[in-house]
Amino acid sequence: MKSPSMFRGLLSFSSMTMISRVLGLIRDMSITSVFGANAATDAFWVAFRIPNFMRRLFAEGSFSTAFVPVFTEVKEKRPHEDLKELMARVSGTLGGVLLVITALGVIFAPQVAALFSQGAADTPEKFALTAQLLRLTFPFLLFVSLTALSGGALNSFHKFALPALTPVILNLCMIAGALWLSRHLNPPILAMGWAILAAGVLQLVFQLPSLRRLDLLSMPRWGWSHPDVRRILKLMVPTLFGSSIAQINLLLDTVIAAYLMTGSQSWLSQADRFLELPLGLFGVALGTVILPSLSRHHVTTDRDGFSKALDWGLRITLLIAVPAMFALMLLARPLVATLFQHGQFTPFDTHMATLSITALSFGLPAFALVKVALPAFYARQDTRTPVRAGVASLVANMVLNVAFVALLYVLWATPAQRALPWLDGIAAVPGLHMALGMASAIASYLNLGLLWFWLRKAGVYQRQAGWARHMMRLVLSCAVMVAVLLTGLWLWPDWTNADSHTRVWRLAVLVVAGGGAYVATLFGAGFRMRELRGV
Repeated sequence: MKSPSMFRGLLSFSSMTMISRVLGLIRDMSITSVFGANAATDAFWVAFRIPNFMRRLFAEGSFSTAFVPVFTEVKEKRPHEDLKELMARVSGTLGGVLLVITALGVIFAPQVAALFSQGAADTPEKFALTAQLLRLTFPFLLFVSLTALSGGALNSFHKFALPALTPVILNLCMIAGALWLSRHLNPPILAMGWAILAAGVLQLVFQLPSLRRLDLLSMPRWGWSHPDVRRILKLMVPTLFGSSIAQINLLLDTVIAAYLMTGSQSWLSQADRFLELPLGLFGVALGTVILPSLSRHHVTTDRDGFSKALDWGLRITLLIAVPAMFALMLLARPLVATLFQHGQFTPFDTHMATLSITALSFGLPAFALVKVALPAFYARQDTRTPVRAGVASLVANMVLNVAFVALLYVLWATPAQRALPWLDGIAAVPGLHMALGMASAIASYLNLGLLWFWLRKAGVYQRQAGWARHMMRLVLSCAVMVAVLLTGLWLWPDWTNADSHTRVWRLAVLVVAGGGAYVATLFGAGFRMRELRGV
């Protein structure tokens, strides 16, 4: 039976994440206003994306999915001293390994930058700046991974708010870096590197008092041979890949985007930012909240409870992700023009960012559902099956990246651009970065389809009653919302030339009208709040 505590945990995590995501939006608005979309900003996004990829890998990926089930089992079945010993051993081992990786990353920053930004190697100034920024951002990996360890332990004790609020520190530091520190450094973009380094330290310090109150804070100790640490490492190796397919795909996009028109990295980063709001609020939130519960049901062999918890997560995800997909695809241009078209960010940048948001948003339901489906495997300590799905998705993404870039190049390139050498030609055609979003979206659906097939084959999930009614209400509510938004866009087609105040009130009307139409139709069709709590 689904306990109300899961719903309270979701509300707690989501509300704190909302604060973080809103500040993240303000952060990106500050960066685009101060720096614009240019070579220096592209260099920063590459330098930030590499450790940020690791953050998602550990905080929302492999480490948490390997650590939480083992931690929960020790918590449920053994004395508290064993739990405290596990924390000390894991933090010591993880910290030691990552300290070496961080040192190597800092020393070989030019080589790492070349690996992920080969297209910038022909521009020495941009390449040197990327390497310089990477030396500042790479240590973030060490601190954020230890922060993820702390957050996983707190989540296992059903304390979701503090770990979800922690990323606020990163956003505040980056806002301060853009608006204040950048005025005092040359080049100004270095302020963003220092901001990320400071945020890594502060995020870890922020969680330590809560660990102390749970009596889990002790001196880190090396524990490579500790049996529970070995179990976590054994689970972590496949999950390192399986739970991070979307992020690996984004890194591949980074490599390819380095060969495209200058500004492509920034436009793709803005698309990622818009997706992070619904994904963080509900996709990641549900995955984080549901994993300890699924692990507990598995440990206690409660198959019915396991199935009901997963069913609840899938329904809630669809209620949010599907309308969010349609809303982002339709409102991409109004959102970018209203929030980002200021200072150095031009109407051309608005058009380019709109393309990437529209393409990537198509994959939003799949991105979110994967976040909920993966814990169903990891709670049972099955880490191999997601890897099989992930490999297929990754290969598909790589093939589709090349195919869609080539297709859009053929469709959009002028005769003069086609006369250029291939690499020079794709760098001269605007909008080819849209192909990367299209490929990531389609690959995510392949990943979801394979996970779903193997989940049903394992026989651990039984669909609960009421799905047909649930889907009919969802389809009807989305159709009404889309009709309302299309009407608004027909009334107000021009967003890049309107003044900022006009954009703000028009966007507010569209958001309120579209969201209101969706919710009103949903409840009018019979949906009730008690369904969020389970039955």
